[in-house]
Amino acid sequence: MKNRLFIKLSLIALVSLLLLVPLSMIEGQIAARSARQADVRRDIAESAAGAQNLVGPVLAIRYRERVERQDKDRAEGAARYELVERTRVLAPQKLDIDGVARVESRSRGLYRARLYHLDLHIVGSVVVPARLGFDAARDIVEAQAFLVLGLTDLRGVENDPQVRINGQPHRFVAGNAGALGGPGVHVALGLIDLSAGNRFDFSVPLNVAGTERLAIAPAGDATTVSLKSDWPHPSFQGRFLPVARTVSDEGFEARWEVSHLARNFDRMLKATAPDGPGETLDIGFMDPVNVYLQSERAVKYGVLFVVLTFAAFFLTEILRQLRIHPMQYLLVGLALATFFLLLIALSEHMSFALAYGTAATACVALIGAYLAGALGSRRRGLAGAAGVGALYAVLYGVLLSEDNALLMGTLLIFAALGATMLATRTIDWYRLGEAKAA
Repeated sequence: MKNRLFIKLSLIALVSLLLLVPLSMIEGQIAARSARQADVRRDIAESAAGAQNLVGPVLAIRYRERVERQDKDRAEGAARYELVERTRVLAPQKLDIDGVARVESRSRGLYRARLYHLDLHIVGSVVVPARLGFDAARDIVEAQAFLVLGLTDLRGVENDPQVRINGQPHRFVAGNAGALGGPGVHVALGLIDLSAGNRFDFSVPLNVAGTERLAIAPAGDATTVSLKSDWPHPSFQGRFLPVARTVSDEGFEARWEVSHLARNFDRMLKATAPDGPGETLDIGFMDPVNVYLQSERAVKYGVLFVVLTFAAFFLTEILRQLRIHPMQYLLVGLALATFFLLLIALSEHMSFALAYGTAATACVALIGAYLAGALGSRRRGLAGAAGVGALYAVLYGVLLSEDNALLMGTLLIFAALGATMLATRTIDWYRLGEAKAA
């Protein structure tokens, strides 16, 4: 009988380990729902348009150059030449992009995706130097110019923009004219005069649709981007952050100013490629609260919930001379685990805060009513429910403060350990085991 205390502790530990099974199953369910949401977003993007990367416009110059052919077998003095076709890409000296984005929600069952419609007005100018800026020793035969605009998903183009170049109307055709590392559209401008400089002033009205994220590559030597939207929860990312921004419940306004000194032009031209470098400024039109991510973070604290609750039960047994059966430990632990399942189920139909409050209230009421009967006292049941409710309140604070989650969790564990040590500092554990045996 002297080992009864050790046996009781072993049974409590065994029950705690058994509760890892439903907690892991709930965590797996959350992961499955999160993966399903990602699949729905991809399906909506495939039927509408995906995340968009915008590059340009830039000016692509295809030129033919006569070069001497290196032939070791030719006779001395009999020079041979061949024409080689090359492409040179010039950045606009100044590029201004103004846009207004309207965000709508597309649903498929319980899952949603954000689709934006962007009205852009792009203006800029490109100066082509005489002889394309090459020295007189190079024999440039002819050169043809193309205005090129890069876009990741061309299905998102919602209009047939009338591009004005030097006051003349033009239409885009598909193809990147060899200037970009990904898809795009272009306007052929014909042959240019190599003996004198050329200047192309352009204006592009463009309507673009996309899903979740917009990225713009600052193609100009001096690029200014101004965006407005009715979406109140933007996420500013990428290599360039806005120099000014205003975010309110009605939406946001942001402005970027990027110099050619701050970006790599060659890397920027590859921004529309599937694995292109992130030489862009990014705006995410995401949900402010990812319920699956929040629920997953909450479940990670499930073991801590069980341990703290069981520790409180064990102290109640020791200090109040009450007897709590391991089955009662198990039932209360299952109620704690069920909270997380309720949370994920309710959060798919209501806000996360309301779902959390509803699930916590239901579980606290259930545990309080059970403890009142199991411990034979309504006061003890209320005290136990109050302790569990305090744990839920602390967990919600941890979820809201992601940056301080580790600190708050550590302080909670330290406080629980300190309270246990102070409450049991005068107990003689050897004599306690003998007393129980007697």
